[in-house]
Formats: sequence, structure tokens, C-alpha cells
Amino acid sequence: MELKNTSSVVTGGASGLGEATAKLLASRGVKVVIADLNDERGAAIAKEIGGTYVHCDVTNTDQIIESVEAAKKLAPLWTAVNCAGIGWATRTIGKDGEYASAHDLDLYKKVIMINLVGTFDVCRIAATAMSHNTPDVDGLRGAIVNTASVAAEDGQIGQVAYSSSKGGVVGLTLPLARDLAAIGVRANCILPGLIDTPIYGTGAASDEFKARLGAGVLFPKRLGYSEEFASLAVELLSNSYMNAESIRIDAGIRMQPK
Repeated sequence: MELKNTSSVVTGGASGLGEATAKLLASRGVKVVIADLNDERGAAIAKEIGGTYVHCDVTNTDQIIESVEAAKKLAPLWTAVNCAGIGWATRTIGKDGEYASAHDLDLYKKVIMINLVGTFDVCRIAATAMSHNTPDVDGLRGAIVNTASVAAEDGQIGQVAYSSSKGGVVGLTLPLARDLAAIGVRANCILPGLIDTPIYGTGAASDEFKARLGAGVLFPKRLGYSEEFASLAVELLSNSYMNAESIRIDAGIRMQPK
């Protein structure tokens, strides 16, 4: 599928996986809308790659529509990449056996709303816009890549909310692809492992912590690079025969309980 002279919406595009993907798409001739909550960083990246920044909370449908409409003004919208998400670590029950110390239900709902419901909302809005595209030789009108996590399959202690949300993203992949086949839009999912993103911070202590994490990876024994995720994301967008797949990019790691 040809990407040049099209537009794309990348949620969470102001940092980490989303930033790397937005930059790689731009290098392929795509006009990218950075949809994020970090206004200063998002605007700077958009300026750097010749795209547009839109302040977008993925739990806000109006802001998702604004992002999609902004992309359509740049070029026909053919791709969307969902990288926006949050993590949370809390055990299901507390140590004192009291109901009040059980996992905060509002926090659980928040993680689900952002990581799962937000992802689906972007999919349904972006795909609706793509349905108006003139199909290519294969009948394609677009492609979507969603971001899950190896936690969807190897959830660790305290990751109930996060793993639930990412398992949902994996679970929606096949039925989403089947739904969107009617309009010629493909949908795939990436399950990244331990990727070196700003979430780990910077400095000597951060480097030491990341080195310990990398030692548990099968091979190569390091954290992944955002650019490696981006490379896979762009391949899934451009390769017309990739559809309905959920692919781990984790150097062979299988997460232990803790």
C-alpha cells in the first residue's frame, strides 16, 4: 500500500513509540498529525516533521474527530497508529483484607477507558474517514495499527488493569479486521516488550535499572528501541497482505510473575 502523499494520525505521537513512528512515516512522505496531550512537545515534533499537532485526549471523541479532520486537510487519510496509553501497577486486594484497600475501581476504569476504549474510538472514527478514499489496485482504502503489550499475554503481578486493557486491544484485532474488510481497511496489532522510552527516565540510576531489565531478555539482551517498533508499525501499514495479526516485538522475552 502506497504511503507517500497520504496523511496519518498517530496518537501518543509526542514521545516514545508514537514519536518514532511519526518520524518514520514522515520520512516516507506521509503528512502526520501528532495527536497528544503534550502541547509543547507535540507542536515541536509536528514542526520538525512538517506535520500538524492536535491536542487530543483519546477519551474525547470530539478531539479524535478534530485530529482526523486535521489529517484530511493535509492529504487523504490512509493510516492511523494508536500509541496513546497509560500504565498502572496495583494488586487486586490489599494486605489488610479490608474492602477499602482493594484495587481502586476508578483507576481500573481509567486504564480501560484510555488504553482500550480510546483505541477503539480512534479506530472507528479513522476507519469511517478512510471509507471515503478511492481504493487502490487491491481495493484498499487504509490501514490501522494498534499498540497492545506483551502484558496482554504475560501480565505480571499488579498489572491486572494494564493487562486487561491490552488484552482487549489484542482481542479486538481480528473482529475489527473482519468488520473493516468490507471497506478495504486493514487492522493489525503490535505487542511490544521492554522498549526504552521516556517512561524509564534518564541518568545513571535509570541506565542501571534498564540494564537489569535488559539482562532478562532472551536475545539481544537489551531494551528495544522505539525505532524498532516504528519499523514494524510502518511495515504493517505498507504491506498490503498483512491483516488481522497481533505480533510480538520483544526479543523473545517471556515476562515472569514479577
